[in-house]
Amino acid sequence: MRRFHSPDPYLIIATVVLVIFGVIMVSSASVVESYQATGSNTYYFFRQAIFAAIGLGLWFILQKVDYHQYRLVATLALFAGLLLLLLVFIPGLGVEAGGSRRWLGAGDLTLQVTEVMKLGLIIYLAYWFERKGPKITSFYYTFLPFILMLAVICGLIIAEPDMGTTMVVAGIGLAMFFAAGGSWPHLTLLVASGAAIVWGLILAAPYRLARLLTFLDPANDPLGAGYHINQALIALGSGGLFGFGFGRSRQKFNFLPEASSDSIFAVIGEELGFIGIVLLVVLPFAVFVWRGLQIAKRAPDAFGRLLATGITAWIGLQAIINIGAIIGLIPLTGVPLPFISQGGTSLVFILIASGILLNISRQTIYTKNDEDPFGWWGHIWARFTGIIRRSRYFEKSSTE
Repeated sequence: MRRFHSPDPYLIIATVVLVIFGVIMVSSASVVESYQATGSNTYYFFRQAIFAAIGLGLWFILQKVDYHQYRLVATLALFAGLLLLLLVFIPGLGVEAGGSRRWLGAGDLTLQVTEVMKLGLIIYLAYWFERKGPKITSFYYTFLPFILMLAVICGLIIAEPDMGTTMVVAGIGLAMFFAAGGSWPHLTLLVASGAAIVWGLILAAPYRLARLLTFLDPANDPLGAGYHINQALIALGSGGLFGFGFGRSRQKFNFLPEASSDSIFAVIGEELGFIGIVLLVVLPFAVFVWRGLQIAKRAPDAFGRLLATGITAWIGLQAIINIGAIIGLIPLTGVPLPFISQGGTSLVFILIASGILLNISRQTIYTKNDEDPFGWWGHIWARFTGIIRRSRYFEKSSTE
């Protein structure tokens, strides 16, 4: 028998705050891009709102679906992601934009395949590492196949090319391997080989080398390779402590590239200032990662623990990379800010993953005589959703 209790309230609040805030900020950051592309200031806003509604609907449904069911589709999820990664290179199927082939579809109906791959990889690795058990420390039985799998996936993503997503995928794999009990020598070898490969990729591509040199000296070429980061820093610096006010960004008027997607953090800083960034971006992400790690710690089995670790690593690492790039701590990469950046596929799949994480939170192990671990929140949540109708304890049981 498996015990269910109320889902993690802090995770719910952090997710809802980030999604709603993201839609609101897209409405401001995208006005110029939207008008130039469609003739309407609000087109991208309504588009993002629709995807948010779809994503939240799936999020709500999936928090009820027992996460153990994903073991049945783990292999299929991995191969589906690999197939989609291959299809983007087929002329007529893959959509090219900005020199990269990262999408399938046409017009506004496009699918960013790396988002599917991230979720598929997390589900498969959780299933695969759980099956390895004590053999997780074996070089030939586990580490070598894991390295080859990760190399194939990252190789396909870097061929798009998409260096930022490659780093996120590699980071997810590393975090899950560590959580599964991978040995320190293998982890050290993985990090060292990854760093060597990244350095080689930087040297092999002039534009990547230019980004690195710009990172080291942003003022060196302010109208060329350093234009993007300089405009982002101008936006953040202009915002100061309290910002210019919502909707009053100046940099979004064709000064800041990708203002509503990869660079939306700079627009937030310009409009809402440092205080707004901390309260509405950094704090919710910190809460999300904190609760994700707590859920992983209290998961009832290895599959749940690894699944929660992978999802938390995905969202946390991607947020760190995006914010770090915009504030100049790491070289610029084309990685969106989770929940907030404009992009339908990213938002929907991150909400799907968050729904899975929320279901794991409903099965975490607590030692309070089976009492609902979230107290009054359990009352409100259970009555609102109708999941369980009891007067004091809101639990239900299901068989495996």
